[in-house]
Amino acid sequence: MNPNAMMKQLQNIQKEVMKEQEKINNSVFTGESSLVKVEVKGTKELVSVKIDRESGLDLDDLDALEDMIVLATNDAMKKIDKETENKLGKYTSGIPGFF
Repeated sequence: MNPNAMMKQLQNIQKEVMKEQEKINNSVFTGESSLVKVEVKGTKELVSVKIDRESGLDLDDLDALEDMIVLATNDAMKKIDKETENKLGKYTSGIPGFF
């Protein structure tokens, strides 16, 4: 393959990867556990935490609430990783060190 054509193709791929990454970064992912819902930006910045106030949760049981927040946050992070792999994996498959 012509080196100039290969370079042009790599530049086009790089633009596509950057565009897809920007879409992911600007998206908000929701993670949930039984009583907690969190929203996390694609940049993995926590946006909000919502606690189901109708659940009858005993506020004295903060350990359980803390665990639910962790579970919901981890759920959102996994969704971000999955979306990143789905969107960018086609560009990086077979390249060591990427997804």
